Amino acid sequence: MKSTNAVTLLVQDHKEVKALFEKFEGLSDRSKASKKKLADQICEALTLHTQIEEEIFYPAVRAAIKDGDMMDEAIVEHASAKDLIAQIQEMDPGEDLYDAKVKVLSELIEHHVKEEEEEMFPKVKKTSLDLVSLGEQMEARKHPAVV
Repeated sequence: MKSTNAVTLLVQDHKEVKALFEKFEGLSDRSKASKKKLADQICEALTLHTQIEEEIFYPAVRAAIKDGDMMDEAIVEHASAKDLIAQIQEMDPGEDLYDAKVKVLSELIEHHVKEEEEEMFPKVKKTSLDLVSLGEQMEARKHPAVV
């Protein structure tokens, strides 16, 4: 397993989810099964991503950058995303507001990603955090070894 820097790992996740949202937006209203499948993929990817950020990345970053406000805002954004994810997962693509909820989730994530990549990550890179070790912990959490 190649070692991955924590920031690189998160940026990779951001790109993958952005691509899924773009695919979703390209589907027609008749593509209900495809919409459901893609929305589920988006929700699962985001759930795993927020989990590793909250359990491993954010606590390390909070201690290193001493910017509690930025970290608090990121946690609140995660809570909003989780709420929308839960609603989307309980709905069917034919229901009112389904597409709107996926669109709002996309916009929320886009805003969150922009803040992380333009504000948080540059600050993190200036710290003495061992981003490779952190990345390895996140990777292990994301893909537990099959025993």
